Amino acid sequence: MQRAHETVVVEGVSPELDCGRYPVKREVGDELSVRADIFKEGHDLLSAVLLHRKKGSGQWSETPMERVNAGLDLWGGGFLLTENTRYEYTIEAWTDHFETWRSEVGKKVDDGQDVDLDLREGRQLVEETAGRSGDGRLAKLLDRFDAASYGERLDLVFSEEARKLMARHPDRSRATRYPKVLEVVVDRVRARYGAWYEMFPRSGGTEPGRSATFREAGERLPDISRMGFDVVYLPPIHPIGGTHRKGRNNALTAVPEDPGSPYAIGSEEGGHRAVHPELGTLQDFQRFVEATRDHGMEVALDFAIQCSPDHPYIREHPEWFRFRPDGSIKYAENPPKKYQDIVNVDFHCEAWESLWRELRDVLLFWLDQGVKVFRVDNPHTKPLPFWEWAIREVQSRDPEIIFLAEAFTRPRVLEGLAKLGFTQSYTYFTWRNEKRELTEYLTELTQGPPKEYLRPNFFANTHDILPDILQFGGRPAFQTRLVLAATLSSTYGIYSGYELAENTPRGEPGTTVYYQDSEVYEHKVRDWDAPGNIKDYVARVNELRRDNPALHELTNLRFYNASDDNILFYGKATTDGSNAVLVGVNLDPHGAHEAELDLPLEIFSIGEDEEYVIEALLAGAEAPGRGRRRRWLFVPEENPAEVFRLREA
Repeated sequence: MQRAHETVVVEGVSPELDCGRYPVKREVGDELSVRADIFKEGHDLLSAVLLHRKKGSGQWSETPMERVNAGLDLWGGGFLLTENTRYEYTIEAWTDHFETWRSEVGKKVDDGQDVDLDLREGRQLVEETAGRSGDGRLAKLLDRFDAASYGERLDLVFSEEARKLMARHPDRSRATRYPKVLEVVVDRVRARYGAWYEMFPRSGGTEPGRSATFREAGERLPDISRMGFDVVYLPPIHPIGGTHRKGRNNALTAVPEDPGSPYAIGSEEGGHRAVHPELGTLQDFQRFVEATRDHGMEVALDFAIQCSPDHPYIREHPEWFRFRPDGSIKYAENPPKKYQDIVNVDFHCEAWESLWRELRDVLLFWLDQGVKVFRVDNPHTKPLPFWEWAIREVQSRDPEIIFLAEAFTRPRVLEGLAKLGFTQSYTYFTWRNEKRELTEYLTELTQGPPKEYLRPNFFANTHDILPDILQFGGRPAFQTRLVLAATLSSTYGIYSGYELAENTPRGEPGTTVYYQDSEVYEHKVRDWDAPGNIKDYVARVNELRRDNPALHELTNLRFYNASDDNILFYGKATTDGSNAVLVGVNLDPHGAHEAELDLPLEIFSIGEDEEYVIEALLAGAEAPGRGRRRRWLFVPEENPAEVFRLREA
């Protein structure tokens, strides 16, 4: 309950997530901008400060808040987030008695009234402040006041000197402090900006029918780096079980040469802390991590909690699993799908505490091997309280750790995982193709409540998701989906083979999301320079991302008008206006479309009647222009998408 003397009201604080239950997210170098409604009865003037500190620190720092809308009593302030850590913040506000006095007396003076008695009241305020603060400068101000004439007293009390001295020592004995201490998680910039490339290391070789080693997979790194990627994501690298091993294309029966799915983790050769012997040793993996860093990238490792029936956990810790009435262990199911080669741990077993600690320690083990990014498989099928605990535990050891949630699930569950701590999230972008649905979805992610806590990682495809648009759209579809993923979101990814435009589905076309002859179930050897590849296109898109800071941000996305419903037109600009880009994409991979584009000249600081040069950055061309309207033809086989910049002529 608010104390009787706390007459200032502080409410409507933002950002505040679920009444302060969860922290909001930012990155190192950001300024956290905080807004609040601050008011009280009557006409007294108020002062407010934004209190902030690193979590765990006892001392608050203060930043003054200012009115940003007097009519709505809206106040704002901010502070710079300089470290990869967690910060706390709250607000304190109070009645500014001296400023209130100055305002009232000033109105009387303007009206020609005598204010001798008011001046004595002002002197009393200064005297009280001098006694409370011990500031000798205020005592000297009083001496000058007492020796001055009426007019001199008026000038003295209304001087900037008096105003600044009194502002240094406000009476906050009856201040109102917002009752909640809110939290912001400050991640490294890679949490917001990056390009991911998924590769199966066992398919990194040149000899069909056998697994590549980490050394051979490392030979792929220069090519991946040349395409401009920042993160190399590896599916599980652990030993694979033999019981109920799946064959090619998910066949129930495997032949001896079938390697099995890497998601069936664990055999007599080890479990979640082991490396598959065909890939090499733990030291070989460490060298792969170092080689990745040498090429300016980092490794993301899949954290998949499921186990093969051969996993050592089952023998050593049967209390962590569920067994059926006939004594058999229960394998994983998502009816009607059956995963006979996988069993799940029981997060709700009586020994849950030891299970949770072991899974946390697996993450810490790979952290010790140099991994700072984890892609988490199916987190939405595990208890949310486990993830909230485990992520905090791991990030308390190293705040640079990034967790990507592979949560293709219901919206509230996906959002819940982001709120409780996942750094990034897979999204529904993979299935959004039309102009309206892309605009609505991206507006929600970048301008709605999710912008405070959900960082979308736009994967254009994955090892088990081949969307319809890629099945039927040919090479232009691969180009447009790449541009959309790379420029709508500041973080995106592709699965290896995308640059070769691989698009053969398993099953009837249009009815399945899986790849034919998927490397999930076999060793695969590719010709990475095969005709028709889009490697140079991928490299150019990533180069444009690097060279344009506006594309490093997420919430600066804005959509603009294009006269054709097949053309999506949007742009991004930095806060300081130093960089801005526009993107036009033909969403129809089969037909040419010409649209009149409504150019937002203001983000380039170009006037309505000024001449300018429009740069088509993907095509490497430029042309003169004037005015907001510009017609542009998008031809699927030639220029299905374009990135524009404008500069003064």
